[in-house]
Amino acid sequence: MLLSLALIFLCGLALGGIFWKLHLPQLLGMLLTGILLGPYVLNLLDSSILGISADLRQIALIIILTRAGLNLDLEDLKKVGRPAALLCFVPAAFEIAGMLLLAPRLLGISLLEAAVMGTVVAAVSPAVVVPGMLKLMEEGYGTQKSIPQMIMAGASVDDVFVIVLFTSFTGLAGGGGISAWDFVRIPVSILLGLAGGILCGMLLVVFFRKVHMRDSVKVIIILSLSFLLVTLEHALTGIVGFSGLLAVMSMGIALQKGRKEAAVRLSAKYSKLWVAAELLLFVLVGAAVDIPYAFRAGAAAAAVILGVLVFRMLGVLICLLGTELNRKEKLFCMFAYMPKATVQAAIGSVPLAMGLACGNIVLTVAVLAILITAPTGAFLIDFTYKRFLSK
Repeated sequence: MLLSLALIFLCGLALGGIFWKLHLPQLLGMLLTGILLGPYVLNLLDSSILGISADLRQIALIIILTRAGLNLDLEDLKKVGRPAALLCFVPAAFEIAGMLLLAPRLLGISLLEAAVMGTVVAAVSPAVVVPGMLKLMEEGYGTQKSIPQMIMAGASVDDVFVIVLFTSFTGLAGGGGISAWDFVRIPVSILLGLAGGILCGMLLVVFFRKVHMRDSVKVIIILSLSFLLVTLEHALTGIVGFSGLLAVMSMGIALQKGRKEAAVRLSAKYSKLWVAAELLLFVLVGAAVDIPYAFRAGAAAAAVILGVLVFRMLGVLICLLGTELNRKEKLFCMFAYMPKATVQAAIGSVPLAMGLACGNIVLTVAVLAILITAPTGAFLIDFTYKRFLSK
């Protein structure tokens, strides 16, 4: 495992640096590192690290979402209002609708199988979007109209909405039933996640006021609580859903609200953790990419992905109607809501593992969605933010 970690960090840094020199997102180099080191090309990564790949990717996601919460000012979010709420579910719903229209015709699958595929593909990637939005906030681009804050918040809740739908549709495809209670889980998961995270954040504010300690120790405490919140998500089943990742982010927001100066220092600590976590996340996502499946899918699967992206971008545009954003700012938001990576890598293989007939094609489309949208979305964010947003 130590050799694998050394290869992940050294090769990821090297290829990321090369792509940076070429004025391309470092993310591309990290994804390529994972593909090259992974089991489908050079096979240099130890099976033990691949076995815990999902857990390592989740830790990286927890780090970036906590950092997002520590930087997200609720007052900025209140200025945005309605569009931020709509971005939580409208673009994903449009993309799933696009999949229902296109996939049966282009890939020859049933409507239910298209629904399963749509919920796999529809989730935006906070691991790609959030770092990009944090960069914009640090540099002051789009912050006057709260554009990065709006996108960051919407992208985090978007995943909750999509994953609950995915669980419902895979249950139905596996021979189970689907009821109205399955859809009740969506608001329940969101509300309980927000409440749990805010409660933890408020308790931490009180604790940190009474007990003085180094910021490094505070980071360990916050990380441990974050792990417990995400574990609680897996423990709660049935109608009582709970969004652990949303709880992690809202805990950071509550901390930022109660201890602003401490939140700034803690965010700086988390940004240092993100240097290593980012490498682990994207190299391991690249290692999960099944190259033979991707090549076998052909042009039809790529056409489906590009087609549903048009539906997603239309959904984003509808969310932004009636706002003070100009044409370029709306176009930037549409680009920023494109990238997919972590959720697709995490759940893309679940239908295949369940033995569903659509398992292979769902996995293939999930892989292609990562390959097409993660680098393209990251590139468009980097390329357009200085041109489309005011500083």
